[in-house]
Amino acid sequence: MSEQSPHESRFEEVLGELEQAAIEAELATGRREETIAEAKRHILLRIARVALGFVVLIAGLLMLALPGPGMLTIAAGLALLASDVPFARRLLDRVRDRIPSDVEGKISKPILIGGLLVSAFAVSFSLWWSFFR
Repeated sequence: MSEQSPHESRFEEVLGELEQAAIEAELATGRREETIAEAKRHILLRIARVALGFVVLIAGLLMLALPGPGMLTIAAGLALLASDVPFARRLLDRVRDRIPSDVEGKISKPILIGGLLVSAFAVSFSLWWSFFR
């Protein structure tokens, strides 16, 4: 059996402390967790939701310069982040104000379909230009 170096044992100790703090915070602030196993599962779901939210948000930011519905994708990424990241809720409200919508706050179908068609055409043209020309 090999012995752990002081660095490795300190890392495991810090990791254990972080895990215990996350479980305690989840039990204190979570919505439905009653056991430690439920808290651990919800922490993993929260981490996955935040990671996916940041990926979608970054894709939306890239779509501001590249073809695609950038503001809608940014709104989708912020919506994923809004339940777990405090600043995302405020930014989501600002982005929703910039998306063209009707009086009820719904995006009109012509704008949505037009944006998707323009995006599909731009991506198709870009692929054709890059690879098949």
